[in-house]
Amino acid sequence: MAVLAALLLLALGAAAEPCPEPTIVPSYYTTSDAVISSESVFVVEISLACKNGAQNVALYADVNGKQFPVTRGQDVGRYQVSWSLEHRSAQSGTYEVKFFDEESYSALRKAQRNNEDVSRVRPLFTVNVDHRGAWNGPWVSTEVVAATIGLLVYYLAFSTKSSIQA
Repeated sequence: MAVLAALLLLALGAAAEPCPEPTIVPSYYTTSDAVISSESVFVVEISLACKNGAQNVALYADVNGKQFPVTRGQDVGRYQVSWSLEHRSAQSGTYEVKFFDEESYSALRKAQRNNEDVSRVRPLFTVNVDHRGAWNGPWVSTEVVAATIGLLVYYLAFSTKSSIQA
């Protein structure tokens, strides 16, 4: 019986704390150059402060109906979530990242399992990520431009030589 009580206390101590009235400071990064990468990467980092001083908050993120785990940083109150998409799938625009605590995340998963309206589940907070799209390089590669200029110079030189010799 004592072992069971000790396990119960350990489980309660390891449980994540609720975070009423969160205050966040978000920052984010998105891939801007498609030439040097195979996918567009999105990284959202937040500093979280709770009104009750909670530091052991478990968070989950939802982006366009797909859930991702949120990792806790080494610094207290720092969290990060990241995901990637193929460049053609990562359209430019604003991506809404919804963050859920354990309670609201379980309500979200329950709504998904039961095919209910998931928009009724309120996230703890949201962060808007502005993705400007990834640059795919110039329309014409520099090799083609250099070869075209070289051929043009050769043609002009050859035609000028022919007109001088005539």
